[in-house]
Amino acid sequence: MERILTPSQIKELPLDTPVIFIAGPIQGSREWQANASSYLITSEKKLIVASPRNLDHKNIQYEKQVDWETHYLRRAADNGVILFYLAKEVDHLCERAYAQTSRFELGEWKVKHERDGANLVIGIEPGFSNERYIRRRFSQDCPDVPIFDNLWDACQKALELVV
Repeated sequence: MERILTPSQIKELPLDTPVIFIAGPIQGSREWQANASSYLITSEKKLIVASPRNLDHKNIQYEKQVDWETHYLRRAADNGVILFYLAKEVDHLCERAYAQTSRFELGEWKVKHERDGANLVIGIEPGFSNERYIRRRFSQDCPDVPIFDNLWDACQKALELVV
């Protein structure tokens, strides 16, 4: 079975197989998803990693990408962890706000964590804009959601939650 899933077709997984969805900025960010995915599957043999970074940039179909992400975010919430890594911006794209989708998803899953108890882990790279606000709001509403200063500690915590 393929252990790192990237946007393409949705694959049905056994219900007892945990999924870690790695959420965070793609456009304007350095490529961090491959390292996180490799680390996670090497550390735990019984999990699947869903990484939304589409390596085939020329053939991205917007609706299919969004549907794929929605499916695996929900799947990780049911059995697994949603790991947000908020990498700082390295390339500014004037036509879009940096991390606009990640910020929306973070707010969405914050509420779902409060309501349903979805497992969330957050890593915030120093230099990510609005870090202070995100830390403050999570400390007020979701003090049980761990927030780390680096990707590796966030990955390690996500692994602890699925094992």
